[in-house]
Amino acid sequence: MNFKNISCLLFLFGIISLGSAQKKPLYAKLYSSYENFKEESIEKRRFTRAKIQPLIEEFKKNRDFKVTKVGESIQGRPLELISIGQGELDIFLWSQMHGDESTATMAIFDILNFLDSREFSEVKNELLAKVKLHFLPMVNPDGAQRFQRRNLLGVDINRDALRLQSPESKTLKRVRDSLEADFGFNLHDQSTYYNAERTPKPASISYLAPAYNYEKSINKVRGDAMRVIVQMNDIIQKYAPGQVGRYNDDFEPRAFGDNMQKWGTSTILIESGGYPNDPEKQEIRKLNFVSILAALFSIAQEDYQNADISSYEAIPNNDRNLFDLKLEGLSYELLGEEYILDLGINQEEIQNENLDYFYDSYISDRGDLSTYYGYKELDATGYKLIKGKVYPETFANSGQLEEENISEILKQGYAYIRLKELPRQEFTKLPINLVAEDFQLPENLEPNFFLEKDGKLNYAVINGFLVDLFKKDFQVENAIIID
Repeated sequence: MNFKNISCLLFLFGIISLGSAQKKPLYAKLYSSYENFKEESIEKRRFTRAKIQPLIEEFKKNRDFKVTKVGESIQGRPLELISIGQGELDIFLWSQMHGDESTATMAIFDILNFLDSREFSEVKNELLAKVKLHFLPMVNPDGAQRFQRRNLLGVDINRDALRLQSPESKTLKRVRDSLEADFGFNLHDQSTYYNAERTPKPASISYLAPAYNYEKSINKVRGDAMRVIVQMNDIIQKYAPGQVGRYNDDFEPRAFGDNMQKWGTSTILIESGGYPNDPEKQEIRKLNFVSILAALFSIAQEDYQNADISSYEAIPNNDRNLFDLKLEGLSYELLGEEYILDLGINQEEIQNENLDYFYDSYISDRGDLSTYYGYKELDATGYKLIKGKVYPETFANSGQLEEENISEILKQGYAYIRLKELPRQEFTKLPINLVAEDFQLPENLEPNFFLEKDGKLNYAVINGFLVDLFKKDFQVENAIIID
């Protein structure tokens, strides 16, 4: 090989290396500038189709975007595809097949805002010259109307890829087929109780290249999805280190992701899980934004092809060993005997007709929980569990109670207060449970108790929320009203 050829090779290698080196600063800038693109009209994860309709209407007016009505839900809510780009590669992204899994829908509108902005124009122009992006947000608007998993028919759309019994399923299949999409992004939410296997870290984001057969074979279509995930994981580890999991890849013959893979679309599942102190999933929304954009750039530049599939296999599996609150080694008296227990407490969301919610906590597990973790943990070694008592005085109503020093009442071991007139709701923002005049303490252990050490009450657990009784400022998201 002559010197001229060697020089050309070195020059080309320099370009490739420079391109790879420039990507990480790009994603860092995307992450740091995220607030410039965040769709401010959506601040909470419970929202309906009516919330995003005005946003879609604005994109209809934008000549850079094409908005096409591709179907309707059972109740007649429109399903609209938003497309942008001029490239030969078609990338199809759909969200909220399950009506109560909205994190990625929020992120989609953030990404659309990014694509519509003047910032990062050079890299965006390069992206859109190579790919054409197609977004189908909120596939299940009837489910979103009730913030429930299934559609109005009661069908899980993600188990309807074969029979196509629901109009939403038919639309999803028809769009994929009409595009003959090269890549697909199947965007979901998963339980907040998933953790990255054998670690205390929540699986804030989990990825999967779904299997297309029971043998979990890897062909080029699935392999390309795996390689893109390697690139995404590499980026997200910088912003949520250790908080990435790999979703179970058992083949589900009725599922859309598995069938998309079989139909020839390299399909990437993204599951949004839990993040500490982020009940509305706004931080995970941001991770979706960066993660998906990283994937799109990787596909456009084809650098995902350099990724090693073994790095995909190295992503920890999802595990389900998280509690909202874990108490370790407390002393519990039963029938005159002392026992040492760990307690795992979860805070279940209860939703009302207005899509508001409150927490009704429960003890999920007890015993040896040494292989489990908590979003909040307390080493309760040396502490004795004392069941909460009912305050001896009955108050007329909650207004009268608000004049009392609740902190002092808690320090005396009272977890319940009787009211003659209970509010007409199921929860209270006061940090103590409100009960009817005839209320009797439950015999079973409930997540309303105190932790005593050396004859003093140090902590309260009210409706599953841990309260340090010696701190002036403490927060209980809500306590319960029991009629």
